[in-house]
Amino acid sequence: MSSSTTEVNGVRVAAEGCGHGTLNAIYAAVAESCKVRGWHGVDLLIIGGDFQSVRNAADLTIMSCPVKYRHLGDFPDYYAGTRTAPYLTIFVGGNHEASSHLWELFYGGWVAPNIYYMGAANVLRFGPLRIAAMSGIWKGFDYRKPHHERLPFSGDDVKSFYHVRELDVRKLLLLQTQVDIGISHDWPRYIENHGDAAWLFRKKPDFRRESQNGQLGSIAAEYVMDRLRPPYWFSAHMHIKFPALKKYQDAAPVAPSANVNGDEAAVPEGEANPDEIDLDMEDDESSTENPATGTEASESEATNQVSAELRAQLPASFAKPPPRDNRTPGQPVPPGIKNKEVRFLALDKCLPGRHFLQLCDIAPFNAADLAAYPPKSSGPRYQLQYDPEWLAITRVFHSTLSIGDKTARPPPDLGEEHYLPLIEAERAWVEENVVGKGRLDVPENFELTAPPHVPGSPEIVDEQPEEYTNPQTTAFCDLLELKHLWNASAEERKARRDQGPPPSEYQGRRGGAGGRGGRGGGRGGGRGRGGHRGGHGHRGRW
Repeated sequence: MSSSTTEVNGVRVAAEGCGHGTLNAIYAAVAESCKVRGWHGVDLLIIGGDFQSVRNAADLTIMSCPVKYRHLGDFPDYYAGTRTAPYLTIFVGGNHEASSHLWELFYGGWVAPNIYYMGAANVLRFGPLRIAAMSGIWKGFDYRKPHHERLPFSGDDVKSFYHVRELDVRKLLLLQTQVDIGISHDWPRYIENHGDAAWLFRKKPDFRRESQNGQLGSIAAEYVMDRLRPPYWFSAHMHIKFPALKKYQDAAPVAPSANVNGDEAAVPEGEANPDEIDLDMEDDESSTENPATGTEASESEATNQVSAELRAQLPASFAKPPPRDNRTPGQPVPPGIKNKEVRFLALDKCLPGRHFLQLCDIAPFNAADLAAYPPKSSGPRYQLQYDPEWLAITRVFHSTLSIGDKTARPPPDLGEEHYLPLIEAERAWVEENVVGKGRLDVPENFELTAPPHVPGSPEIVDEQPEEYTNPQTTAFCDLLELKHLWNASAEERKARRDQGPPPSEYQGRRGGAGGRGGRGGGRGGGRGRGGHRGGHGHRGRW
């Protein structure tokens, strides 16, 4: 093994797949890989979800996982301060998370010293690199719903919390300038077609059918990748290493869409994500697919013939709606986004013999950013900073955000042409009140909220966690002069706890194409990320 130091021209990044609470092993693997490569550590570690920032046993009660698989993992030591992350770590949320903890940090924040959650959606700068991230997994049923979950959670809330929402994606699709790295938990849809799909289907045979049906991966992540086109994109979720290279053709500039709601036909309300790992189905439960056919719409259309004379007599509310704009959300790509090739890499979970870690020397797409954001001569070379464009978008949409209200309806998408002048106005506010005042650095302001786990106390409890106001979210809302939607009085929180969780609407069965876990039925019939499907309950072995 060579002891020489490898030349590093960009930012030293380690990417890891699913965390599953194995921080000690992940950090040890990074250290060993750096030693082999001749690096003195990395600048940044990216974990692609299922991080499991579990603070105590109560947090486990609303993590999507059956009781017999609950375990605290390594994170409580980092939360309590008995261990410190040796490398700056950022992560997105997956479908096995301490939802009560992440709920406090909707816009992102430190879950422990040196470990940063990217929030539901976010863009941050790390030295010369601009990083865009989205948490959650795809589920069409919940895509156009608000963030209605609030403690105490029902069984449905435990699931829906980690399903990506259109409003968060809409914000990412309004970015006008280039990012360098994209992060999602599940794969962008159709990305398998840009790599060695034949090899992938040999390793994961059921992926072939899902790919052919357009059900492998996330429609939302596909939209974001095709809009932002970062040179690098990291994902996890499927528990297999898979590289791909997606290339884009040059296109003539086109005026932005007046309505980017489009492609809703591709997002049916009841569509399930077949790749969602769901671990609480009974082994003998099965489900049957009922794919929608294309005949219903045409039959309905044929019978919906009303004469112009009769239609004129109807109230205005009966007027035929204007034709839907079916252009793909996020398209066309604005001129400020110039990259034409995305290097995609999915990674496995941290287990012996798995390909779960990749070291990368990443330079920014815009070479001038290397000089504009030079490394520091002492201490950490770079630090996290807020992104002015993203802060402006956040200010535009915050007033439309609803938290904890199941009756709320997200605002309609009014189109890029509507939002751009609003974002421009808020960008001026950000320049004056944040950039001009030197407040772009993400503060290192971690504080304990929930009590940390006491070693020796039970790891399995029945009572759900309390709701806490996180001082980091308070500080972020103060920075942007936003209403704090995650705050409540002790009396309000007690009243909600006394009332109990809302009833489960679906009584244990959820999703359009099958039960709560999508297709395949019970634990033996679903996909275990170890590469098995059907048979002997591998699905539960996450």
